Amino acid sequence: MSARLNSVKRGLFLDSVILMQISRTISKLENVEDAAVMMGTPANQEILNNSNLLTDDGKIAKGGDLIIAVRASDEPSAHLALNQATSLIERPVILKEQSSDVLPATLRAALDDNPNANLALISVPGEFAAAEAWKALRAGLDVMIFSDNVSIEAEAQLKQEARKSNRIVMGPDCGTAILAGVPLAFANEVPAGNIGIIGASGTGIQEVVCLIARAGFGISHAIGVGGRDLSDPVGGLSTLTAIELLDSDPATEHIVLISKPPSERVVKVITKAINRSRKFFTVCFLGSADYVLPNNAVSVKTLKAAAVNVTKIQPDTSSAGDLVSTGRAGAKWIRGLYSGGSLSSEAQVILISHGLKVASNSPIVGADLYVEPSAGHVIIDLGDDKYTVGRPHPMIEPAVRDQPLLDAFQDPSVKVILLDLVLGYGSSLDPADHIASLLQQNWNNDPTIIASVTGTEYDPQVFSRQVDILHAAGVYVAPSNADAAEAAVKLLSMQYDS
Repeated sequence: MSARLNSVKRGLFLDSVILMQISRTISKLENVEDAAVMMGTPANQEILNNSNLLTDDGKIAKGGDLIIAVRASDEPSAHLALNQATSLIERPVILKEQSSDVLPATLRAALDDNPNANLALISVPGEFAAAEAWKALRAGLDVMIFSDNVSIEAEAQLKQEARKSNRIVMGPDCGTAILAGVPLAFANEVPAGNIGIIGASGTGIQEVVCLIARAGFGISHAIGVGGRDLSDPVGGLSTLTAIELLDSDPATEHIVLISKPPSERVVKVITKAINRSRKFFTVCFLGSADYVLPNNAVSVKTLKAAAVNVTKIQPDTSSAGDLVSTGRAGAKWIRGLYSGGSLSSEAQVILISHGLKVASNSPIVGADLYVEPSAGHVIIDLGDDKYTVGRPHPMIEPAVRDQPLLDAFQDPSVKVILLDLVLGYGSSLDPADHIASLLQQNWNNDPTIIASVTGTEYDPQVFSRQVDILHAAGVYVAPSNADAAEAAVKLLSMQYDS
């Protein structure tokens, strides 16, 4: 019988990305079945309970406490893992105590140390994030809220206040931004340039900025506004501010706007703002119908099309390798296993445009909701809560995709598998190597695997290195996520033509 252990650290907060990385490290220890390090909010306690990780010790935690939860095959292994997690958690505290620089414990103390600061990045449990954002706004700061689980009512109120005070609130759940060349959260290292990005989509921003960078162009700023900004309750308030900021920025000449389709009311508001701008716009509302836009704007349907429209250069195909149709008899379905939600949406757009019937756990307009088990073309967003309960996001921990990949290998109806690798700060340092190792042990070149890599040569993982590892493992690497989906459709036609 498995051994479960919980330890609660009172009043200790660490950034959620750090907690995910610690969880990942502990989960890989010998005899550990599962592990998670989380703040003790009710929502997180429910996640731990559903993952069979929560004990009575963990149930006493409050929202401002930290829970270490371990399940192992035996009690000594559980204790060892718990001690290792504690050591990793305490390490930054020890380093701080050995340093002459004392880190500020409050927003006010941070401002006293850095009076010229103009941005607060907030990454605390969601139930506290709104209060910290209010403090930052009242201190005259712009705000980026990395935290999720902030109510949409609180988001709307914060953004209304920000508009009144000529500030911007990015987020909640804003995972990506690049401001004046500085990558924040999950972001890529890209050259400076004259193209500004506004996105209600983290991986959507990453895909577009990386395609732009690999085409030889650069970014002035990439402003993430949070996935709900263009909803009716919020009304696109941060998007409006971002348009105004980039319109007044002399370094920005062209603006790319990325989002899933907003409501008709919000589209009208955004369209008016675009019409007032002196800049030219490329608008990508993924999976949407065509919109009537002002003369200074063009509507495109995919992330790749947005990058091509602004650069006029098609992605380089030199490292793609050869697309080969394997001989799996009777196989006819595409299975997409994505770490990026917007990338999964773009794949659905491509497949639907070719007349294919698609299901997804995060369906766009025109796709069906995926209900297991289900035959047909299926696109899965592995960043969904179902796959990350008690575990890191697949961009941080590639192993989240292992079991779905193994399941696809064993399904005789699957003809081709689509994968994405998202590089950059915060992501796994070598996702291609992890996939290559899994393939070496479990894959016989059937079904065909088609991948795309979102990243640049300047990223810690190095784009070309990741591509080379995948190619050497037998994976066809497309030059963009959209090209990967197109290649999958081509593979089906090769089957029918043969």
